[in-house]
Amino acid sequence: MSQKNALFEQFDDDIEEDIETALEASESIFGEAAPQEDVVEDLPPEVADVSPEEQIFGSPTAQFEERPIPAITVLAFYESDDARQAIDRVASDRRLSRATIEVQEGGLPAAMEHLKDNPTPNLLLIESRAPSAELIEQIDALAEFCEEGVEVMVIGATNDIQLYRQLVARGVSEYLVPPVQPMQVIQSIATLFADPDQPFLGRTVGVIGAKGGVGASTIAHNLAWSLAENARVNTTLVDLDLSFGTTALDFNDDNAQTVLDALTDPDRADDTVIEKLLSKPTSHLSLFTAPATIDRPHEIPTDAYDMVIEGVRRNVPFVVLDLPHLWSDWMENTLMAANDVIVVCQPDLASLRNGKNLIDRLAAERSNDLPPRVVMNMAGVPKRPEIPIKDFAGAIGVEPDIILPFDPQLFGTAANNGQMLSEADPESKPSLALDHLASTLTGRTVQAAPKSLIQKLLGK
Repeated sequence: MSQKNALFEQFDDDIEEDIETALEASESIFGEAAPQEDVVEDLPPEVADVSPEEQIFGSPTAQFEERPIPAITVLAFYESDDARQAIDRVASDRRLSRATIEVQEGGLPAAMEHLKDNPTPNLLLIESRAPSAELIEQIDALAEFCEEGVEVMVIGATNDIQLYRQLVARGVSEYLVPPVQPMQVIQSIATLFADPDQPFLGRTVGVIGAKGGVGASTIAHNLAWSLAENARVNTTLVDLDLSFGTTALDFNDDNAQTVLDALTDPDRADDTVIEKLLSKPTSHLSLFTAPATIDRPHEIPTDAYDMVIEGVRRNVPFVVLDLPHLWSDWMENTLMAANDVIVVCQPDLASLRNGKNLIDRLAAERSNDLPPRVVMNMAGVPKRPEIPIKDFAGAIGVEPDIILPFDPQLFGTAANNGQMLSEADPESKPSLALDHLASTLTGRTVQAAPKSLIQKLLGK
């Protein structure tokens, strides 16, 4: 007996029961939240409701706009292992890919010794465990070695507002108290070096299938629709499956200009050009369709993808990337740079293996980001052996954000009519689940548009 058949036989007795459990879980995911029984009385409301993940990564709403960090030089000095580990994670973060970061052992005395014979960087990041009075004295002495315009960030040991005010009065840009999370440092750096000519970059959501045929493009398209039309956030859908992309079909779009026009000449793809190339089916949704031709191979340099995606991000809060099922330099680079990654799976062995490989690789390279999200699609196909959801999640290491039940009638009707699921049936379980995912990404309450009277009469 093959390994594959043995695995399916092992789970065969549990399949029917687990499918029902999975579908019930899907309902609970986007149902009403249970009331909170525990109340944190010692904290103000704006702090008490913040989850541990939001404390580290920020709230979804706060992350609509990502401030780009320019090509700065950073010189960091640490005294403790904890600070060194945090600074190392900052140095390897995707958001600082343009920065040059040098990390050395030692606090303020080491920084002053170094600056005697070396140029001042754009940012000095220094840990000091010295008492308050000694810290102030050393900061005063440090000023003699710094050129004008340098930013200084201090990781101190004392949580003291008076100390903070004294440091700020002496020109210190930021004062952090342990335990310091890498994202605290990254967000502070982004704030200090924000380019006024580029006030923000929109969030990118990369959607990729764990294998071909799992419905990743369908998920990407419907998620973009839910973000734009139900969460009411301006969104651009970029179809990067140049040879076989289906965005134009799914949205009944006949624009002859595609994302390939921008990718083949990225230096000219400024805000004005990109705006002209986009289709706009609704006031909140824009489309960058794929040419979907195989008359010649599309050999696009990796930096062209970077330039075009960044150009789109400058003009819209959310960008959904419909990614093909392949692995290449540009694909890896795009996934590593995305704010959120969604891996679409089916409850089968190939999805489990490939999905785990993707998630493990991304988690290792994106240690300061939330783990990739998993969408389980087409759960409960009649007479098809499936890996139980609980076992799939345990093996892959991530619980699915949403579980979409097998519903060929709904998906087929929407596809044939050039509709999104929310248009075909806004109250269906898949539609509500995708609205829940959009709400999770944006932090906004999502309300799907109700059916019109004509739709109800026609049964659409």
